Amino acid sequence: MAQRRAPTLEEVAELAGVSRATVSRVVNGSSRVSPEAQAAVNAAIAQLGYVPNRAARSLVTRRTDTLVLIVHERPDTVFSDPFFASVLRGVNQALSPTDLQLVLLQAQGEAQRDRALRYVGNGHVDGVLLISLHGDDIMPTAISAAGVPLVMAGRLLTGGPLDYVDADNVGGARDAVRYLIAAGRRRLATVAGPGDMSVGVDRLRGYREAVREAGDQASAGRVAVGDFTEESGRRATTQLLADHPDLDAVFAASDLMALGALRALREAGRRVPEDVAVVGFDDAALAAYADPPLTTIRQPVELMGQEMVRLLLARIADPYADPTEVVLPTELVVRASA
Repeated sequence: MAQRRAPTLEEVAELAGVSRATVSRVVNGSSRVSPEAQAAVNAAIAQLGYVPNRAARSLVTRRTDTLVLIVHERPDTVFSDPFFASVLRGVNQALSPTDLQLVLLQAQGEAQRDRALRYVGNGHVDGVLLISLHGDDIMPTAISAAGVPLVMAGRLLTGGPLDYVDADNVGGARDAVRYLIAAGRRRLATVAGPGDMSVGVDRLRGYREAVREAGDQASAGRVAVGDFTEESGRRATTQLLADHPDLDAVFAASDLMALGALRALREAGRRVPEDVAVVGFDDAALAAYADPPLTTIRQPVELMGQEMVRLLLARIADPYADPTEVVLPTELVVRASA
C-alpha cells in the first residue's frame, strides 16, 4: 500500500484562502493575523491533518521547543532517591499541555558535565532545568554565560542572580526539631546532608537554630554527615550512637537517611520511638511504609517541578526580567517513629 503523502503548507493556504505567509504566521503563533484568517487556517489544518515541520519552524522562531533537565548526581542516587522521580513527575505535568519536549541529561563528573554544557551551548534547547548542584560547580555560570535561560532546584550556595525554586528547608528542619523537643526529647542528634549543597546547609541550620532556641548547645554539636542515601544514614547513625550512646532523638535530613537511621537503631538494639525518636525530611512514598512509619517533613516536590517549568517559560518569554526566587512551604507529618 502506498504511503499517504503529508499535506503541505501551500495546500493549507489554498484550502484556507490565504497566503502561505499567513499560514506560517498562524503556525508559529504570531499575533499579526486577523481572527477570521486564523480560524480559516486552523480549520484547514484540522481538515487536512497538517503537522508543522519542527525543523523548519525552528528556523523561523529560533526556538527548538525543547527543554533539558540536567541532574548533577550519581546514577545510583538518581534512580534510588524518590525525590528525583517526584520532580520529574511535576515537570512532565507542567509540560503536558504544551508542545515542548523534555531531554534528560546526567552530569556526574567532568566529562559528562562538559558534554552537557556543549549540548546546551550548541543551541539544542530553549532552556535548562538544573537539579542537585554541588558546591561551586561552573554549570550555572556557564549556562547563563551562553545566554540560555536557566532555573535551578535550590539556591546557589555562592549566591548569584538566578531563578530558583526551593522548599523551606530551614523552617522545615526547625519544625521537626521543635516537635521532638516538645515531645520531651533532650539529647538530640542529626544526620545532616552534604555541606556542599544548599539543602544540606539549610536543614542543618534549621536543626541548630531549633536546639539553640531551646537552650541546648550540646545537641547543636551532635552532627554526622550523610549523602542522602540510606546507607549513609545507617553509617552516620551508627557513628552517632558510638559517640553519644545516650541520645534519644535523631533528625535525618532526608527520608532515605532516616530509613538508614532506623536500621542502625535496630542493629544497636534501640527501640523506636521508645528509646530513640526519628524524624526524616521529604515525605517520600516509602515513609508511610517504614517500620515504624516515619514521622517526617513533607515538601511539595512535584509542585517544585511544576514551578520550575513555570519560571523557565517565563524566563524564556522575558530574558531580561529580574530573577525570581520561589520558596515553597513544608509541613510536619506525624507518624509512629516520633
